Parts: sequence; C-alpha cells; structure tokens
Amino acid sequence: MKEEFLHYIWRFRLIQHPLFTTQQEEIVVLNPGQLNTDSGPDFVQAKIQIGTTIWAGNVEIHILSSDWEKHKHQYNKAYNSTILHVVYACDKYILMENGEAPPCIELKGKFDESLFDRYIAFLNSKKWIPCSGQLKAVPEITLSALYSRMCIERLEEKTKGVLEILERNKNDWEESFYQILAGGFGLKINQAAFQNLAESLPLKKVLRQQNSLFQEEAMLFGQAGLLASPSFNDEYPKALQKEYSYLSKKFMLYPMQAHLWKYLRLRPSNFPCIRIAQFAALLSKNQPLFSKIVEAETVEQIRNIFKISASSYWKTHYLFDKESSPKPKKLSQERINLLLVNVVIPFLFLYGKQRNKEELADLSIAFLEQIEAENNSISRGFKAEGLAFSTAFQTQALTQLKSNYCDQKHCLSCTLGIYLLR
Repeated sequence: MKEEFLHYIWRFRLIQHPLFTTQQEEIVVLNPGQLNTDSGPDFVQAKIQIGTTIWAGNVEIHILSSDWEKHKHQYNKAYNSTILHVVYACDKYILMENGEAPPCIELKGKFDESLFDRYIAFLNSKKWIPCSGQLKAVPEITLSALYSRMCIERLEEKTKGVLEILERNKNDWEESFYQILAGGFGLKINQAAFQNLAESLPLKKVLRQQNSLFQEEAMLFGQAGLLASPSFNDEYPKALQKEYSYLSKKFMLYPMQAHLWKYLRLRPSNFPCIRIAQFAALLSKNQPLFSKIVEAETVEQIRNIFKISASSYWKTHYLFDKESSPKPKKLSQERINLLLVNVVIPFLFLYGKQRNKEELADLSIAFLEQIEAENNSISRGFKAEGLAFSTAFQTQALTQLKSNYCDQKHCLSCTLGIYLLR
C-alpha cells in the first residue's frame, strides 16, 4: 500500500459506505478537507460527523496506525486538532500529544482494489509517460483544465529564481530583467556565462554608452573576455579592444575568463559572439527596455522590440577574424518566441503579481496563447500520444506535466492520472 494512494481515495471519496470507526461509531464525511502541502496534518478544514456529533478539524492519514508514533506525532501539538485518523490497517492504539486518542477508521476492504492495481501499473511503467497509450480517452474539458493548471504552475516555478535576483538587486526591475534576459540569450549551454556577464557589467554602466552601439559592444565583448587576444587581424576587434581598454579603466571593469564560453555542438548562429552582438543591438535600440515591454498591449508589439540585427561586421563573421558568407544576423522568429516564453512572459507575470496588477498577469498568460506551440522533444512526444495543441500556453503546460509529474510518477496529483485511474 502507498500513503499517497490513501490520500487519493480519501480526497475523492472513493470509499465504500457505510463507514465506522474502529470503535464502531458510524462516520459521515461531510467534507474530506483540503490537502495540506505544508507541514502538519495531511488534510485541513475537514468536517466529519461521528455518531451524532459533527467535528471540524484535521485528518491525518497513514498506512498503519503505528506510523503515528513512527513519525513522532505524539510529541507534536500541531496534531492535537486531528478529528480522524485514517489508516489502511489499525495495528496499534495511539495517543495525541494532549493524551487523547483520535477516532480511527480502517480503509482495508473499503475501496475498489482495482484502483490500486492501476496505480501500481502506472508506478511500474517503463514507458515515456506512465499513462502512455491512454490519452486519447481523455475528454477535452479535462485537458483544458490540465493546461490551465500546469501553465500557471510553470509560470510560478519560473518566477522563483526571478525573486531571488530581484532581492539581490534591491527590487530594481530593469536591472533584474537585463540580467535574466542576458541568460536567455545564452540558451542552456551559455546561460550561466551570459548571466555572469550581465551581473559583472551593471546596466547603468552600459546605458552610459547608449548613444554608441560601438561602445556598448566594446563593453560587452570586453567584459565577456573575448577581446583578450594579443593579435587580432581585423580592424573591428582591434578598435573594440582599444575602446574596452579605455572603458574598463573608466568604470573599473574586470573581464570574465574567455574559457567560460562554450561552442561545442552549437550552430554558428548561436555562437557567443553573435548573441552578444545581438544583445548589444537590443540594448542600444530599446531603453528603458522592461518599461517598454510592460507598456506593450500585444505580442506583436513585443516581437517588434526584439526584431534587431547584429552590427555590420557580423554580417560576414561568426567569430572575430574568421570571415564567412554574407548573412544578416537577425534574431529569428523562433528565437524571439523562446525569449518571450522563457524570459519576458514569466517576468511580466511576476511583475503583475508583485505590483497587484492582475490585469498584467492575465495579459501575460494571454500572450502565451498567442504564441505558436513549441517544437521540442516533449511536445513531439505528446503529439505522438495523440494530443492536439497549437499554442505555447499548451506546450508550456505539457513541459510542466512531463517534468514535474510524469517523470516523478506523481500520477495521483495529475489531472490526467486522476481521470484515468477512476
């Protein structure tokens, strides 16, 4: 038996009636209570009729009644408000910290055992997702509820790291956005290096050069450690090198180590030099950047902010001193969408919540519904399972589902798992 399964059948009232305590008093569950995700009893605000008396309080659930003592609840005052001890099997008489014995109900033989068999099959599944092959049976209304819940969860999860950076920056939203957006430019492989670059080069120092894209590039490339070569051939990196030498003394800047940047298995369009040049172009063109984004009313207005190209040198280069076929180094639509989904929209969502601007938080969710579905291994996997989706709102929800529920076998906390088990 699994304790989380007992939580499931209690929460959804899948217990056969009539019910009696181990002392043979009849029980009527008026309200099973709310699942408690913090410390303390498993369900709070429950309402139970035992005999002729209605009790309001908490419910604690265990496999064996002796687990109460195993978990040291007999020493914890938080469990003195337990109005019912729900167990699979009662093997011991237990007491609360106040010396009283909570009423106990035994669930063994009181539910459909096939439910448990299906749950164990999910836990033992070796497939891509535990319920693989069964999703076509899920109705659209259940999927809609799943998408809404999972997408909000994902947004809230993404904002946890943002809160830490905001606190570190003393609630400076522009500076924090600048740092997190820099990380977004680096993809996963160079995210940490890009964010380190932004943290080592405060936005206010970059903006001192706002009227000169060349000076902003010199600052960013120099601070990234990419101008440390003793012998460039091209005039452009030589000029950047000279400018950074001046700016680093003026602003007391100390560059990163160039080896922190990774190139292995990256497409040339994702090389650090190209992304830094594009980042410089974005900062030069749009200030104050986050304020402009907050004022946007449509996804297209935000996309227009990100429609930039690296400076002319990069039209024929992916690296310093290595010429390539001419090609403008624009931010692609796919890349812009990634930045919107992973950086801009979570930041807007948090800003709306923190500033009590619920309309802005709602707008950020609406933006996700206006962006086309992501094409990645997770979305392709669910498509193969028969799910149809068209927006980033849905694919972000599916990413949350796969990572935090399917991979962890948390089927009893999943909207799909709950539907398919019953």
